[in-house]
Amino acid sequence: MLHGKSIICFGGEDWWYHHPHSKNHLMRRFARAGNKVIFVNSISMGLAPMKSGEILPRIRRKLKSYAKLARTTEEGITVVSPAVVPFFGSRAAVAANRQLLTKQISSLARRRGLTNPILWIAIPTAVEVIGRLHESLVIYHVSDKYDANTMDHATDPLLIRKMHERAIEAADLIFYSSRKLLAEAERGLEKSFLLEQAVDFDHWSRVSRGHISIAEAVARIPQPRVGYFGAIEPWLIDQELIRQASRERPGWNWIFIGNKSRGLEIEELPQVHFLPPVAYQDLPAYAAGFDVCVLPWNTEVPFTSYGSAIKVREYLASGKPVVISPLPEYESMSDVLRIGRSREQFLELVDDALHERDVAMARARQDAVRDGTWDARAEWVSGLIEEALAKRTD
Repeated sequence: MLHGKSIICFGGEDWWYHHPHSKNHLMRRFARAGNKVIFVNSISMGLAPMKSGEILPRIRRKLKSYAKLARTTEEGITVVSPAVVPFFGSRAAVAANRQLLTKQISSLARRRGLTNPILWIAIPTAVEVIGRLHESLVIYHVSDKYDANTMDHATDPLLIRKMHERAIEAADLIFYSSRKLLAEAERGLEKSFLLEQAVDFDHWSRVSRGHISIAEAVARIPQPRVGYFGAIEPWLIDQELIRQASRERPGWNWIFIGNKSRGLEIEELPQVHFLPPVAYQDLPAYAAGFDVCVLPWNTEVPFTSYGSAIKVREYLASGKPVVISPLPEYESMSDVLRIGRSREQFLELVDDALHERDVAMARARQDAVRDGTWDARAEWVSGLIEEALAKRTD
C-alpha cells in the first residue's frame, strides 16, 4: 500500500455526504496506511439552473460545509470547503477561482506538512490548480459524464467539456468509474484504467448473518418492502414506474432513504415512504428490513446511463434480492441481478424476487462482490501510483 506520501483530493462531492462515495472510501484507506491527505469538498461546476429549484437547497448544504471549516477525520484526513466564485463562464471568474484555490489549499498543505502532493481531481473545475501545488503526480478520476449533467448546474456543457479535456491532457493517470465512460474515451487511453466501484463487504454482509436488528423506522412499515437508499432527485428516480406500481401492486410499500432536496410527484402516494439520510454505519440496519433492494433509475436520461452506483454492490453484499434499471456498468453481473428493461418487466422481477426462497441465490450474490472490496481497490490503485511515480523520476 502507498505509504508516506501526501495526497490532495478535489472531490466531486462533499466529504460529509451521508452515503460515502468512492473517493471517501479510498482516501480513508490511504490515510490509514500512513499518507497525509487533504480532501477538498466539491467546488461545484456552477450554480443550479434557476428553474430547477435546487439553488437554495445547495446553498444551504454548502453553508453547512463552510461552517465546518477545516476539520480532521478520525483517520487524520483534513477536510476543507474552500471559498470559490460559483461561476466558471468568464475569464475573470476562472482567474479568481484559480487564485483563491491555489492560495487556500497551498497554505493549508504547508500547515499540515504536505509536500509534493499527489493531486487527485474528481471534478473538471479543479483543473485550474494543476501545476500550481508543486504536485508530484496528477490523477484525474472521471466518475460521471460531466458535460451531460445539465440538471445540477447552468454552466455551458461545452465549457465543462473543455475543462475535462484539459484534465485528460494534464493527468499522469486517469481512472474511469464505469465501463461506458471508459469505452467512449478517445484521448489518453494509454494512461487510462477502469476503477470499478467496490464494497465494504464485512459491513454489508452482516445483514445476511442476522447480526443486526431492523431499524424501527423501517420495521413499522408493512411488508412487502421495496427499498432504495442514495440520491433522490426528480430526474433520477423513475417516478412513472412508482406510479404504475402503486396502481398495479398497491400492496407494496416503497421506501426511499436519502437527501430529498427537491419535491417529487410521487410523494403523495400512500405506498411511498421517504426517510431522511442515515449515517453509513447505521444503514445496514435499514437495508435489513427491505424484502427487495431496488435501483429504480430513469435511465432514459443520458447522464444516468453512465452511472456505476455503489449501492448495487452494497445491495448484493447484503444477500438481498436486487432489481435494477438497465445500466451498462452492471450488464456483466446479470447472473446475480434482475435487470428490468421496461417498467412492466421491472415490476414482474420485483414480484419474482419477493417470492424467492433459494438461499443459494443469496450466496451467489454475495460471492459476486466478496473480493471486490475497497481494500483491494486501494491496493491496486497504490500499485499504479507507485509505477507512475517511478516513471517520473526515471
